[in-house]
Amino acid sequence: MLATITSPLGIRVVAVFEAAKGAVVLAAGFGVLSAVHKDLAGIVESLVRHLHLNPAKGTPRVFIDLARNTSSTQIWMLAAAAFAYAALRLAEAYGLWHQRRWAEWFAVVSGAIYVPFEIYELDKGISVLKATTLLVNVGIVLYMAYALRASRQRAAASIATGSTRSDNSKPNTLA
Repeated sequence: MLATITSPLGIRVVAVFEAAKGAVVLAAGFGVLSAVHKDLAGIVESLVRHLHLNPAKGTPRVFIDLARNTSSTQIWMLAAAAFAYAALRLAEAYGLWHQRRWAEWFAVVSGAIYVPFEIYELDKGISVLKATTLLVNVGIVLYMAYALRASRQRAAASIATGSTRSDNSKPNTLA
């Protein structure tokens, strides 16, 4: 039953989603890195104005003040953190694409870590973006948990029938 719920195509959709997240964070890391030795506060102020936000109020003001007090070392560290996060997401995407069990575990654990924070944010104030983020994340976590269980059942069935082929040696097909 569970084997019919999960498919290599579904796991590859999750892999593409994770790769997209990694690519976006990688681009953001390069964007942050491009701000080293530049007027970061001026860049943030221009961005705030471009987005038609009031630079004297609330969150935009916090970002502008933060940019004023950020050193080049802190920018390098932020870029390094972005690159590390992107590397994790891209490694996860690679592993999922190639149907590696470790990547399925990583997807479940790394997705589940965010759920309490997403629920907390939703409790502070409901928005379509927050609700969608939570639903997509929970959906991916549940799907990957089902994929793990299905692969465990396939492995147990192959042992019972005497097959010695492991999950990591199966061909990469979408059928």
